[in-house]
Amino acid sequence: GWDTNKSYSPDDDVPSSEEMKRIFDEDQRVRQPEAKVDWREVNRTDAERRDATRKLLSEGALHTGQDFEWAAFVFQHGSTPEDYLLAHTLAIVALKKGDQDGAWIAAATLDRYLNSINQPQIYGTQFHFPKGEATTQDPYNRTLISDPLRKQLGVPSVAQQQEQLKQWEKEREGH
Repeated sequence: GWDTNKSYSPDDDVPSSEEMKRIFDEDQRVRQPEAKVDWREVNRTDAERRDATRKLLSEGALHTGQDFEWAAFVFQHGSTPEDYLLAHTLAIVALKKGDQDGAWIAAATLDRYLNSINQPQIYGTQFHFPKGEATTQDPYNRTLISDPLRKQLGVPSVAQQQEQLKQWEKEREGH
């Protein structure tokens, strides 16, 4: 079953890393709505998960597109522009390895990076919830990326994002 439209790597037949899956699952678990989120604790454990993921990367222990997508999510929850750029690179590797689910995280990591360097996001994946102010995506360049291109990456259209923004604002107001 050789697919001429796919690029292959020597480690394509290696299974996903159980350790990376465990790290990713914990990263997601602490963010679930039913979890009473203590952000100081989450930030501390996020740093530990990034360190553990960095170790797996340096050991060459990540092989599958899924491994790299999971790692991208971990670094997406970083604290520096470098974390977000690494997350973006990991998402690109996931895509290269055939993990099409990596497309959304590739867009989100670039948006988060742009926000972190005080530049407008371009896909609209990042929502901000300032205390005492309306939920926003700004700064956001809504015209650079077309809705059909957003769709290719699994990103909602600008109109869908506006509906999402309204919904989150209702939830914040308690309605």
